[in-house]
Amino acid sequence: MSPTLVRHQLPHSGSMRCDDPPAWAGARARTRDWAEIQERMLVPLYEAAYDRLGIGPGTRLLGLGCGSGLALLLAAARGAQVSGVDADESRLELARERLTPDGMPEHTRLVSGGLEDAVPGGAAFNVVTAFHPVGCVSTVEGLTASLTAAAGLAERGSAVVLGGWGPVERCATAGVLRVARRLTDPPGEHGAGWWPSSRDDLEELAERAGLRPDGSGRVACPFGYADPASAVRGLLSTGLFDPALAAAEQREVEKELAEALHPHQRADGTVWMPNVFRYLIARTR
Repeated sequence: MSPTLVRHQLPHSGSMRCDDPPAWAGARARTRDWAEIQERMLVPLYEAAYDRLGIGPGTRLLGLGCGSGLALLLAAARGAQVSGVDADESRLELARERLTPDGMPEHTRLVSGGLEDAVPGGAAFNVVTAFHPVGCVSTVEGLTASLTAAAGLAERGSAVVLGGWGPVERCATAGVLRVARRLTDPPGEHGAGWWPSSRDDLEELAERAGLRPDGSGRVACPFGYADPASAVRGLLSTGLFDPALAAAEQREVEKELAEALHPHQRADGTVWMPNVFRYLIARTR
């Protein structure tokens, strides 16, 4: 395994990114919350896409918005050669810790620069992933540009995996995420907050990036937490509530979020929210 991790400016997807403006310490705390609480919720999505594509030896995978590296780690465990890019240096640092254990520096290449620096040994990628779900309308153009650039570094016909929320009626977390929208946007307006995905969001994104849709699937990704406090920390780590935190006091955001989570709390104190996520397999032309 020769993982390559690159700091690259990707758009805020309204999904699985965390940039905590107040302080470095806050960003580190959010990164840990993401890695320790929230990130594992998407493992079924990662595994379903990897199973469908037969990820393994011979795979040269580029993860866009790789975050703290769990999806890359799962691919590497299957024998894939992995590279990752992310704008969040705090998350990227944690990904380095996961993918470059002590005593194995000769098998790693960590660089900081443009997307082209992620190409492993000059060989083109044959799989590109963008698992961070589309959920914020203001980011589509930026995400399209990143996908277009990544496709240019991949072999013709390579698979590009896009992730997204499933039907809103099958995502219990949707009601909780509306808190972010309510605290951010004036009534009736689309702002920077979370918005549910529509049926053809992923196909439209693929077409804008010059990709050819080639199949899709759905997978259950329930969000489960030990208690409401963990749920609040995990959800805040996603970055979906960043616009709300910029518009309102953190105490208010946390209070509204805790109230929205109350219907999902079980008798034993745990919080459980069933969700369905969707993925699209597209191909480079």
